[in-house]
Parts: sequence; structure tokens; C-alpha cells
Amino acid sequence: MIANMAASSNPAVVDQIPTTAASGRESIPFDPSKPPVIEGFSPLRVVKDETFKEKLLRKTKDNPFVPIGCLGTAGALMYGLRAFHQGKTRQSQLLMRGRIFAQGFTVAALIVGVVAAALKPKQ
Repeated sequence: MIANMAASSNPAVVDQIPTTAASGRESIPFDPSKPPVIEGFSPLRVVKDETFKEKLLRKTKDNPFVPIGCLGTAGALMYGLRAFHQGKTRQSQLLMRGRIFAQGFTVAALIVGVVAAALKPKQ
């Protein structure tokens, strides 16, 4: 009787053999050490990692007006703050308006770049 209890307390070992599901395809147990297999999907491998400088140069070549707008915005802001600090309120106001214009130019350049990238044919 004790031998029967010992045999019944051990859980049954389930075979790891693929079984056929109701859909007719084989069901393979999930292996957490590997990514899941998805039909019709093949991930692209990254060939190499870009450095910050390489990525900046590539993005600048793709859309050169964004960095120009950013530099214009920063320049107008710095000169405007300097003029404000010196008490030149009229010049400061003009430079702050120039900053707003430069920000608008940068946003427009971003939008044009996104639209151009979306319309660009895939390689």
C-alpha cells in the first residue's frame, strides 16, 4: 500500500514530443530561451551599431533644415537674453520674435522630413 502511494504521488512526466492540434498544425512547446516563431515574419538583423556622430551626420544629410532651425532658435534665444540683460528691451523683443520664427521653421522642417520619409520608397 505504501508503494502504491509513493507511485501515485509522483507527477506524470509529459513527453516533449510535438502533438497535432485541432487545426492540423504541430504545436511546439514554448522555449523561453529563444524568440517565438511567427509565420510570415522575419526580423532584420542590425548589421552594426552607429555612433552618435555617425547618426547625427546621417540624420543631418536626410533633413539638413532641422539642425539649421535648431541653431537659429538657440542663437536668437541667446542673443535675446543677452540684450534683455543689457536693458535693450526693443532688441530683446525683436530677437524673441525671431526665436519664435526659427522654432516654427524647425517644426515645419520636421514635418516635411517626416512626410518625405513616409513617401520615400522602401529599399
